[in-house]
Amino acid sequence: MDTYTTVKNRILYLCEEKGITINKLATESGVAPSTIKNILYGKSQNPGIVTLKMLCDGLGTTLTEFFNTEEFENLEQEIK
Repeated sequence: MDTYTTVKNRILYLCEEKGITINKLATESGVAPSTIKNILYGKSQNPGIVTLKMLCDGLGTTLTEFFNTEEFENLEQEIK
């Protein structure tokens, strides 16, 4: 799995776990719904760290908790 897919899946997982919609996440995080949808649907495959931090704030998690998963731990190096 690549980094983009792992980030997308993590956002979707946390939304499901916390029972919030994309629109609710947008409201809670201050990130436009269109930006979130662009990340989730592949139009924006390289979200910035500030955007991810804002999404984490809206999800009630930290960046450390967001990236502290087996999926991120096992990502292959992007540049070879």
